[in-house]
This record gives sequence, C-alpha cells and structure tokens, in this order.
Amino acid sequence: MASAAASSAATMFSSATDNCSRRVFLISNLEVRRTWRTCALLRTSKTINNHARTAASLCSSSSVINVGCRIFLVKSSFVDLVEGGREVASLVHEAAMATEASAKVIDGKSVAKEIREEIATEISRMKESTGVVPGLAVILVGDRKDSATYVRNKKKACESVGSSHMKCTWLKIPQNKRIVLIFMAHMNEKNVLNAVCIEKDVDGFNPLNIGRLAMRDREPLFVPCTPKGCIELLHRYGVPIKGKRAVVIGRSNIVGMPAALLLQREDATVTVVHSRTKNPEELTREADIIISAVGQPNMVKGSWIKPGSVIIDVGINPVEDSKSPRGYRLVGDVCYEEASKIASAITPVPGGVGPMTIAMLLSNTLAAAKRTNNFE
Repeated sequence: MASAAASSAATMFSSATDNCSRRVFLISNLEVRRTWRTCALLRTSKTINNHARTAASLCSSSSVINVGCRIFLVKSSFVDLVEGGREVASLVHEAAMATEASAKVIDGKSVAKEIREEIATEISRMKESTGVVPGLAVILVGDRKDSATYVRNKKKACESVGSSHMKCTWLKIPQNKRIVLIFMAHMNEKNVLNAVCIEKDVDGFNPLNIGRLAMRDREPLFVPCTPKGCIELLHRYGVPIKGKRAVVIGRSNIVGMPAALLLQREDATVTVVHSRTKNPEELTREADIIISAVGQPNMVKGSWIKPGSVIIDVGINPVEDSKSPRGYRLVGDVCYEEASKIASAITPVPGGVGPMTIAMLLSNTLAAAKRTNNFE
C-alpha cells in the first residue's frame, strides 16, 4: 500500500509539474485517508514532500496551478510525522492560491494625479517668475461625440492644474497657443501635420519630432502622449527596461511605432507584432514587457503571456454588456481575467493608460511654454 501510494503521489506531482510548465490548469481534490502503518506513512510522506517541493518550485513562476493530492495519515505520536503533513498541506495550499489574480495593478489614475500636481506646482512657479501661464488650443473638426468628450476632458485637466482655459476653435490655428489636432476622415492628415509648427506640436506627431525620436543622440521636442505615458508608468512602478525583451502589439504612428522607439531608447530588445506577423502568440510569450495597442477586445489571451511579465494595455474597446446601464462596458486588448493570474503587473481598462495620455499632454504643453519663454 505504501509503495502504491508513493507511486501515485510521484505520478501526480510529476504530472502537475509538467502541466504547470505548459501553463495548463490542473484541478483535483485533496483527499485524506487513514492508515495504521507507521512505516507506510514515512515512505509515503517523504515521497509526497519531495515531489511537492519540485512541483511548487517550478510552478512558483506560474499562476495556473490547483494541485490536489492524497495524503495518508496515521495515528502516531511522532512529531516529525505531524510536521511533515503540515508541510505538504502548506505546499498544496500555496499552489491552490496561485490560481487567484496575483498581478500588481498599475494604477494610471493615481500616477496621472501625481503628475498633474507636479505640473500645477511648476505652473505656479513659472507664473510667479514670468507672469506667463501655459495655454492649450484644440482644433476640433466635425461633431463626433467621442472627440468632443476628449476635448472636454482636456479642458478639465487644464483647469485642474491651474492652466488658462482651453480654447476650442474651428479650423483656426492661434499663433500664441500650443496645438492639439483631432482629425476627420475627409482631411489630409499629412498636410495638416506638416503645417503645424514643430515648437507647438505637443501631440508629438510632426515628422521631425518622430524622426528625432528614431535617431540616436537626437532629442525630439515632444514625445507622443500615449506612448510617453506607457513608459512613465513603467518608470514610476520601478519596472526595469534595460536588457529586457519587449513586445509592442500594433504599429500605428500614434502609439505602436513611437512606443517601440521609446523602448529601444531604454535599451530593451524590441519586437513589433502586427497584422501580418506570423506566430504572434509565440513571439509575445517571450516578452518581459508587453505594450498592446491594436484596438481588438481581449485579443491577447493568457496563453500569450510569459509568467511574471509586465503588461501595459493601451486598448479601450466597447463590448456589449446587458448588465451595464450603458449597454456596454470597456475592455482592453488583453484579457484581464486571464492575464492578471499570470503577469506580475498589469494596467486596468479603464483607469490605466487613458489618464496618462492627458497627463502627458499637459506635461508637453508645460515644456513648450518653458521653452518658448526660456524658463528652466
């Protein structure tokens, strides 16, 4: 009986170990039986302990384990037997707990609030010294509700840091304001971007700014706000970037491409995954850092993610939800429920990257005002 139990335990934990290494869920029950044979317990307990340690060690880097085992207990006065049983129970409990969400939440709201407070302090200092208050102008074309909402949020953010009221105008570019552009489909984006003075390009979309970002030993006047916010989150949460493998999912001019360039500047080894990439899941699974910006709800599943990686989810996608008063809810590109059990840190949606975009816009606006007025 003891040899059979030991063999069964060895097989169970070996199977658990193999499955954990492949990030496969393994679920079974904890069963307690009694035996009167002390020698049988000694042999069985030793075998279970050894295999439990092996499984727990390999599975500690993954969070997809729910291992059960059979433990044979004996009526005995030996303290070591009791302690051995407790050790096995503890290992099994730790493995079971690993199925719960364990990733640290990267709170973009709180970081953005800190940045706005820092900007407000700088604006007060600048006003006292020069009498100048930074201003932000927006050219809004058309009547899209989402664009109008975005503009309102920018205005609120400016007011929260003490900046002058944001001026919303139609197809008129003020000469004394920093400029943000929101495009409509019928406009030629290239021509509009080229027309913006590089010193006022606080969105960071001017080709000269992007070109400087791409070149070593050159500094852009402004970095695009969303990717800048992604890197800022990594910095403020103490995530090391140098020497790490990073995957950027998406290659847009606004987020994906500049995010990849910023990661390269931080000495990461960067891979860009896009719509024509073969085996995107395999490539993404090698990443220590993932920045996803493709606008596809829940595209990145748990199977794409390397245990312990850090995820910055830029996506904000509406999906139908009959339980929501609005009839929909917002989700990211990454399946949060699965990823939060595997990654070491992850941004929520909403409340992750979104607030950082506007915070970085204010930061760029302040930088433009300082540069224009030679204020350090």
